[in-house]
Amino acid sequence: MSAIEWHSGDLLLRCRLQPKASCDEIVGLQGERLKIRITAPPIEGRANAQLIKYLAKAFGVAKRDVEILSGELGRSKRVRIHQPTSIPDIIRQLYSD
Repeated sequence: MSAIEWHSGDLLLRCRLQPKASCDEIVGLQGERLKIRITAPPIEGRANAQLIKYLAKAFGVAKRDVEILSGELGRSKRVRIHQPTSIPDIIRQLYSD
């Protein structure tokens, strides 16, 4: 499984989260995962909530359309984005490679 996959119009991401970063951003690939920096700390689900909010905005969907499939308590996660309406440039570049 690659870091970025399409499945029935949904985007599946395997990502590695870096909490307490200076800004929210998709950095690129780190091994077989997409590295994402999030400003929130990994306390009481704040990093997960910030990840969902950031990805929803980046992919042009509602927060309810971003789902953490696995890895809620760790840094390595699988995320599903239901029917994204926009694709960030870095994802487009990585997917086309």
